Amino acid sequence: MRSGRPKGALIHSDRGSQYCSHEYWKRIEKYGLVCNMSRKGDCWDNTPMEAFWGKLKYEWLEGRRFRTREEARAAVFEYVEIFYNRCRFHASNGYLTPEEYWRLGKAG
Repeated sequence: MRSGRPKGALIHSDRGSQYCSHEYWKRIEKYGLVCNMSRKGDCWDNTPMEAFWGKLKYEWLEGRRFRTREEARAAVFEYVEIFYNRCRFHASNGYLTPEEYWRLGKAG
């Protein structure tokens, strides 16, 4: 995580059993995070994150095989930190990259 572990950071998840587990919620509390979990039967709650995961899989990971978790982690890091944030244009940002959008002071 580039910005460390800021208190109150929002974590998106669906209602998968791993995200409802006691262990997961202990970690959420330990790091002072806020969980945004979709409501039962309401898939629209998490639409932006589901769209992101779909793009990651389609644009970056489709057909790739990894020998180790470290290789997979590095590929995801490269997608998010290099491609998605610095190179990929976003219609919702006026066709700027997220980095350009933040640099121009348009966010938040």
